[in-house]
Parts: sequence; C-alpha cells; structure tokens
Amino acid sequence: MGEMLDLMMFGGACLLLMAGFPVAFTLAGTALIFGLIGQALGVFDSSFFYALPQRIFGTMTNQVLMAVPLFVFMGTMLERARIAEDLLENMARLFGRVRGGLGLSVSIVGALLAASTGIVGATVVTMGLLSLPTMLKRGYDPSLAAGSIAAAGTLGQIIPPSIVLVLLGDVIANAYQKAQLEQGIFSPDTVSVGELFAGSLLPGLVLVGLYMLYQAITAIMQPHKAPPAENDDSISLTVLLASLLPPITLIFAVLGSILAGIATPTEAAAVGAVGTILLAGDRLAPAQANTARLLVRLGVAALVGLITLTRLVDLRLEREMVSLGETLGIGLALILSAALTLAILSSLRTIWQGDVLTSVMRSTMHTTSMVFVILIGAALFSLVFRGLGGDETIQHLLQDLPGGKWTAVAIVMLLMFILGFFLDFIEIIFVVVPIVGPVLLALGIDPVWLGVMMALNLQTSFLTPPFGFALFYLRGVAPDSVSTGQIYKGAIPFVIIQLAMLGLLAVFPELATWLPELIFGG
Repeated sequence: MGEMLDLMMFGGACLLLMAGFPVAFTLAGTALIFGLIGQALGVFDSSFFYALPQRIFGTMTNQVLMAVPLFVFMGTMLERARIAEDLLENMARLFGRVRGGLGLSVSIVGALLAASTGIVGATVVTMGLLSLPTMLKRGYDPSLAAGSIAAAGTLGQIIPPSIVLVLLGDVIANAYQKAQLEQGIFSPDTVSVGELFAGSLLPGLVLVGLYMLYQAITAIMQPHKAPPAENDDSISLTVLLASLLPPITLIFAVLGSILAGIATPTEAAAVGAVGTILLAGDRLAPAQANTARLLVRLGVAALVGLITLTRLVDLRLEREMVSLGETLGIGLALILSAALTLAILSSLRTIWQGDVLTSVMRSTMHTTSMVFVILIGAALFSLVFRGLGGDETIQHLLQDLPGGKWTAVAIVMLLMFILGFFLDFIEIIFVVVPIVGPVLLALGIDPVWLGVMMALNLQTSFLTPPFGFALFYLRGVAPDSVSTGQIYKGAIPFVIIQLAMLGLLAVFPELATWLPELIFGG
C-alpha cells in the first residue's frame, strides 16, 4: 500500500476537486492526510513539511507572479469602465451588414480584448450581455451565436498577456530547471514568461483565423444561421478609431515593451495597469471636464514617451560616467514622470467619483488572493507527492511507454484534456504540470513548445461540456430563450477547432518556437 500512496493521493485530490471542494484546502488537506499516513507506514519523511515555509516565502517574493494582480486589474478596469463595451458595439456596427459579420466581429473583439486583458470571465459576460441578444434579434442560430461568444472569450487564455501563461510560465520554468539539475546540468538554461508570450502569439492568431474561417464557411453554406443585419446604423471612421485606439494602444504598450526587450512581463503589466487607469479616466470623465481629459491625454503621451526614451537612452542614475545626452534624457524622463503622475492622480479621482475604483480593487484582491492561496496549497501537495516518491513513479510510467517522448506527450495532453472536463485551469497547472513537466522536459521536449501546447489544451477546458467555465459564464447572462443544450452544442465545433490547432502545433512546432528564437535568441 505504501508504494501506491502517491498515485492514491493524486487520484483522491482529483476526486475531491471534482466534487466541488475548495481547491486550496483540498490540495493542502489531501497532502497532510497522505503525508501522515505515509509517515505512519514509514514511507514518508516528515522533514519535507519543513520546506513549506521556504516555498511560501519564494511564492510571495516571486517577481513573475507579481504580474497576476496587475493583469487582473487591467481586465477588470477595462470591463467596469465600459471600454470593452464601446469596442464591441462599434465593431458590430462595422461588420453587421456582412453575412456572418456579427460572428466575425465577436471573434475580432475577443482577440483584441484577449491581447488587452487576458481575463476570460469579463470578456464572455460582456459579449454575452451585448452581442448575444443582438445576434438572436438578427436571426442568428442560437447555438452558433452562443458558441462564437464563448469561444472568443477563451482567447484570453492563449493570446498574451494571459494569466494562464504567467502561471504556466512560472511552473514550466521551475520544471525546466529541475529537469536539467537532475541530468547533472548545474548551470541550467532558463525559460521566461516573455518567451512563452512570444511563443503563443502566432498560434493564438492562427486560432482566431480558424474561428473566423469556420464562421465564414457556416455563413456561406448555411446562410440562414448567420444572416446579415438589416438597416444597421453606419459608423464613422472617427468613432471607430476612438473605440479601437484604446485597446490597440494598450496592446502595443504591454506586448510591445515585452517583445522589444524594454520590459519584463511584470514591468509590462505595471505599464498596462497604468495605461488602463488613464484610459478609464478618459472614458469616465464628464463631457464638460476638459481639463481632466487633457491631463489624461498628456499622461498617455508621457507614458509612450517614457517607454520610447527607455529604449533609446540609458536612464540609470547610479553610474560613474553620464554623458550630456544621457543627462538630458534623464531630465526629460523626470519631467515626463511628473506629468504621468499628475495624470494618474487625476484619473484615479475620476474613477473614484464614478464608483468604479472600489469594485475594481475588491475584484482584483479577491482573484489574486484565490490564486495565491491555491499556490500555497499546491506547494504542500507537491512536497508530499515528491516525498512519497511520486516523481519517480511518474518518470518510470512515462519513460517506459512505447514510442518514446511523443507517446508521453500525447498521453499527458490526453490526460489534461480529460481533466479539463472537470477541473479548472489553475488546478491543472498547479497539480498536473509540476508532476509531468520535469519528466517531459528531461526527455528533450522544447519548454516553450510544451508550454504553448499545454496552454492551448487548457483553453479547451473553458469550452468542454459539462463544466466549461466559459459556458457557465454565458449561461448566467444568456436569455431564457437560449437553452443550456444549445450553448453546449454551439461550443463543440470550437472545441474541435482548438483540438485541430493543437494537432497543427504538434506537426509544426515552429509556430511556437520561431518568434521566441527570433526575439530572444533561444
């Protein structure tokens, strides 16, 4: 029995999670129970428990994980300030007269919101409230409309910046280092969240294209399911640009600073949070508040100027030699920082007066606390699992498979897909990936490719019936005329598309590895 405790602990944790018990307490409680059983049977050393405080301290001081609350803040602020709503309404007006145009606009907006925030729930709820009634009114098939919205909402899982990629990147980095150390490589290579962001960009865009291709084909082959809108209001270029520029500016500020090597993902998340505050301040400012709007726009210009200046000039102060040009650059940076600070204070005042700031902060704190409590529970779970010999068990199971590393990858992907029917992506990241990641990476799998494959796989967990979270979010805001069965039916073609994308990435790994190698020289 002692030799099977590791697998029994893993199975018991999965069963309890499927039963709906709180994630953090399930992981920690299961680990404690099986650790005590293992100690009583003489197969577990209680000294593994002593490593937990150090694990918690490492989690709390992990600079990569600091990006989580910042990205959550970005997504929540964009949703509460109704920036996403303006974008969705105007894109629908632009594409509405095209057959299948409303579905195409949903996919485009989903991609833009994913690249701006990475928050699935806010995107699905916003599009479900605004687009679903309009699509039904225009004669769209309820299943196609529901599936389009739910699938577009999940793009925040694979298109960076994404909380999934931040958490997965940290776990993959730890697994990669562990795999190399066990191979006797004591100066191991690293893999960063920025590389995972770059690796997921092309697959994410290809997936958006596949979504749109499916909707276009459906509109052509079955025109009754996706009719064009009749008598829709036209939209001026000025109005369209006013709704497109905020998210596009945010995308360039966050992703651009990472891919250009100006900022780490955590620093870029801070830039994004500041940019979101400025955009929300401009959106919520009263029409007559010209001074407040002017301050915000000066702040945006100052932020862009600071990012550009950081790229062009060495702004470090603690140096022996500073040239005249660098001195002027530092002086200009100080002036721009002062202007940005003034704009941020003005925007925060506007957001506070609009009763938005409190709800955004509370939601951000709630989500962040949930993630980090789960991290602590997962840390204890992984310690006990290792103490019971689980690492060796999984290593032997995967290495002894016929077909070598590719069979091992296929088995892990299948396991993650099946678990996605029942478990949340956070649970899979913190329970499954730390166990199988080091084994797969020790077999010579590219860490960026593996991370993107896992991210795509986890994305399906949001759409797979019966427990896909995107389906639950949509069910909560969908009209009563749309049945749960229709939502499930609409999601299935998009799940198949995601699996096809997973297969495409397996056949052409360059989709994930080319851009990181180009940017980071990996």
